[in-house]
Amino acid sequence: MPQAIVRHIAINYEIIGHEGPWIALTPGSRRPYNELLNLAKDIATAGYRVLLHDRRNCGSSEVGFDASASEHEVWADDLYELALQLNALPLIVGGSSAGARLAILFAIRHPKATQGLLLWRLTGGQEAVNHLAQEYYGQFITLAENGGMQAISQSDHFKSLIAARPSNLEKLLHTPVEEFISVMAHWKACFLASASLPIVGATEQQLRDTSAPTCLIAGNDVIHTPVTARKASKLLPNCEIHENVVTPYPDDQLLKEWDRQEWKQAEPKLAKIFTAFLKKHGIQ
Repeated sequence: MPQAIVRHIAINYEIIGHEGPWIALTPGSRRPYNELLNLAKDIATAGYRVLLHDRRNCGSSEVGFDASASEHEVWADDLYELALQLNALPLIVGGSSAGARLAILFAIRHPKATQGLLLWRLTGGQEAVNHLAQEYYGQFITLAENGGMQAISQSDHFKSLIAARPSNLEKLLHTPVEEFISVMAHWKACFLASASLPIVGATEQQLRDTSAPTCLIAGNDVIHTPVTARKASKLLPNCEIHENVVTPYPDDQLLKEWDRQEWKQAEPKLAKIFTAFLKKHGIQ
């Protein structure tokens, strides 16, 4: 797969499709991009070029720790630079969960480079913030404090990054443990500060100021609640929301964890909704 050096970090990427407007799609958590390959192919057949990439600290890309902003802002700026190198701007930016946060922050930080937003499984609320702050940051802070960077390199997530790119081991072991802990603590603090916001990573005013046409598909679990999607849809000035793409549940009976298989089976439906939305807005 091709790679680009983006802000001193090697980023693994793939382009699906040969012509048409550019769309960047990003999965949730710190998972590699390959889970979105089938969705990208479905969308590309409608006349689009889909850019998939492994974010720093994800998949086959290089590890890199930057405390100049939140993790999701760092990812958004990395995507902007990658798209700039590929002459792929302006972008339609889309994603699921953490990928949706990246997309919204891309639109906030680079509005002139954003042609549209395709979002699904938005994250918000105290329960989501507390759980994910520990999963993404807290556990690694504790590991590093107790076992240094050797312990980090042996954790499930970073072990997978080393397997995908062996040079990540040396880079991890040469990262000062105090620097790693400091970055993780900063990213955790940024994440925890989102508990009172309508969605993780963006204020009400930032969402109101996001003018890009937005297609939003609601989640159905306690981390990606329909309430969060509804709040965002009311704040985003040019937003179309879909609440029945996956099984809808009452707000007090949501799934404890997202059903990956249900969302995988829904991908053809997502592709149709997204491409119809883009064509309706003349983005084709």
